[in-house]
Amino acid sequence: MPADIRSTYPKTEETFSLGTKDPYEALLLVRKAAARVDERFAAHRHGQARPSAPVIAELTRSQLARIEELYYSHLLDEDEQVRLEAFYEDGEPLPSTPVPSFDEYTAQATEFGSDARHMLARGKGDDFYRQEVEEVLTWDGLDIRLHEQSPSWKLAIRAIQSSIVRAQEAISSRNRGDVVVTPQVTLAPASAPGQGAGVLASVVRDDWIAEKARSTWVAKTKHEHSVWSQHFLDLVGDRPVGSYGKADGRAFKLALQKLPPNWVKHQALRHLTFREASEKSAELGLPSMSDSNINKIIGFVAAFWNWAAENYDEVTGNPFERLKIKVRGHARDDRDPFSPVQLTAIFNAPIYRGCLSERHWSQPGSLVLRDSGRYWVPLISLYSGARMGEIIQLRVDDVSREGGVLHFSLVDEGEDQRLKTSTSRRRIPIHPTLLELGLEKLIERRKAEGAVRLFPDLPMGEDGYYSSPFSKYFGRFLKASGADAAKTSFHSFRHSFEDACRNVDVPFEVMNALQGHGESGMAKRYGKGYVLQHLDKWVRQIRYDGLDLSHLVPMDQP
Repeated sequence: MPADIRSTYPKTEETFSLGTKDPYEALLLVRKAAARVDERFAAHRHGQARPSAPVIAELTRSQLARIEELYYSHLLDEDEQVRLEAFYEDGEPLPSTPVPSFDEYTAQATEFGSDARHMLARGKGDDFYRQEVEEVLTWDGLDIRLHEQSPSWKLAIRAIQSSIVRAQEAISSRNRGDVVVTPQVTLAPASAPGQGAGVLASVVRDDWIAEKARSTWVAKTKHEHSVWSQHFLDLVGDRPVGSYGKADGRAFKLALQKLPPNWVKHQALRHLTFREASEKSAELGLPSMSDSNINKIIGFVAAFWNWAAENYDEVTGNPFERLKIKVRGHARDDRDPFSPVQLTAIFNAPIYRGCLSERHWSQPGSLVLRDSGRYWVPLISLYSGARMGEIIQLRVDDVSREGGVLHFSLVDEGEDQRLKTSTSRRRIPIHPTLLELGLEKLIERRKAEGAVRLFPDLPMGEDGYYSSPFSKYFGRFLKASGADAAKTSFHSFRHSFEDACRNVDVPFEVMNALQGHGESGMAKRYGKGYVLQHLDKWVRQIRYDGLDLSHLVPMDQP
């Protein structure tokens, strides 16, 4: 163990098996293994160097100017990306996530700029601006640790506000059709080159998987990312992590486009390597997997490169940037909302009208499963827009009342709770229809029973997700109830909720807040801070014309 890292390295020695009994092969393998160990030592030194960087007391004028220019460039680049995706117009197919209309976006930009002007004129700031400064200070070209009590925080906040004011003026010009070029800010090296040079991509990948598995990944997520990132390295080769580029990303994408879905189960392919399977598929003329599935796989590997770029100076870009296939027609996650006929069929199924038993839920009988998650999860999704997993993992104490508004808190604080993204954390007022159907009484019953989960009858799958077994059940339920149709699934409840929001003119930002869609920049600023009463006002207006649920109202309900 090198003397300079002996006190901080987590091991006293590195031991490993070469996996061969051939002495000649071992001689070759040991050289590669020794190089990997040296790379681990170098990565450890690099990691130790960052936290020990000095905390500075104040920012210089040039640093403040750089903060302003970096953030200004960031805002215009963000605006450019929004325009490249195009604004939503009435009559167009609905996109996979809510996209603002031109008028909505213009209003957001104006509000964003007006807030910054207001704060700048009065010398004020709030948590939003402080958080933006904290983020910018970590960007390449700055990488600054500023003392918590530094007077420069106020100056940096003003620099951010100035950027927003300037950007809003530029965005207004773009809104008029004027050409405003996004400035390209040259990034100075964050640290001296060579500190982590030559680290193999496989070593970095192993560290990425280990870090993610300790925090946010469950077994299924780890498996998907591990398998596909390994296929990428198998195809293009294991090289120093800073040597990859767009050509490698394109090669992987082209190989994916030749493969059929579930290729590892295909008789002619399952014993082949990734490269061999791709070539064999093309030779056999097998139908390729869908574009959306290709994009999903690209996302798995692109996530690795995003992490590598954040952790290694020599990684200057993502080989998969903008390589995803543009799916025609904005297919809204390839799912449609449920039609009124489908909704009527769903909520008149034996589970809601009377079934034979819990086990024989598809056969008519006298048992209404009012205590079951199978009864409530679809109803809650229809009237809240929440995802399947978000509802199933609800705990009893995730339902509370504030300011007279009974609401769900969608969080990931429990060991068995997880959300799609950090922006999925939110509060959703409970729709009056759910209360009329007896949901509050169910909650009180669960409390009296001392239950932890609101729906304890719905088990977690082997992959660590509550949604996995329920998703399989719901597919069978749709067929049994006669509501099965192409391009509809449980996720269609979210699209139905979105349509219901649009039908009563729920503002775009409120709809995003209710559905947990991620926002950034001006939308993040404009949409944050909604009080429950404001959300409740809009939730109460949501309705489904033609859907009669009167048969679900308990007889003892007033």
